[in-house]
Amino acid sequence: MSSINYGSTTIDYRLERQPRVTLAITVEPSGDVLAVAPETAGLHEVEALIRKRARWIIRQQEYFTQFTPRTPPRRFIAGETHKYLGRQYRLRIEPGEIRQVRMTRGFILVSGAEFDDTSTTEQLVTNWYRERAQVQFEQRLKSNLSRFANPEEHRPTSLRLQRMTTCWGSMSPGGRLLLNPDLVQAPADTIDYVITHELCHRAIPNHSRAFYGLQTQVLPDWETRKLRLERAMA
Repeated sequence: MSSINYGSTTIDYRLERQPRVTLAITVEPSGDVLAVAPETAGLHEVEALIRKRARWIIRQQEYFTQFTPRTPPRRFIAGETHKYLGRQYRLRIEPGEIRQVRMTRGFILVSGAEFDDTSTTEQLVTNWYRERAQVQFEQRLKSNLSRFANPEEHRPTSLRLQRMTTCWGSMSPGGRLLLNPDLVQAPADTIDYVITHELCHRAIPNHSRAFYGLQTQVLPDWETRKLRLERAMA
């Protein structure tokens, strides 16, 4: 962990180096600051960008404080609540020859796992979430493309699921849309916000005033949806 001073404020940050060409600064929901830099970037370049974005970093940290304390990690035991599309479901475990997960009457029902085998239950539920995420995200992608006057200009080249610790989605320079499968636990309208945000990046790859102008044009209530997402997933 490193730090810089910005006026009377000390900004601690974690530096990661990756094979990329640009610098990126992210504020995680925990308030931690992550700087992702090219392998050849000098430390002075990293710290210069942090100072340049210091006001934004501080605002983001203040924004995330309203969602603390955050919900402890969900356990994979009978009776624990888990979310799907913003709704709470209790986990029910039953014996069976076939290992499967399905939803029924307010429960996520796990079959084929021993009652105290939390490892198997976690694997089954995680796989089920991933399968549901693939289906839901493909449907939401199709729906959200229709927000744009020229949908094909914003269509990603592919859609992939990838667990990410710092964001819900990303759009690669080549147009590959990555979505965090955990996002399927959030309300559908907040999933739409994440997807629409990334589709806007097909036209504008940064977070400039022009980007937010486009996002507001196609999704006027995006700020409300973003706030609901953070609250739902805190």
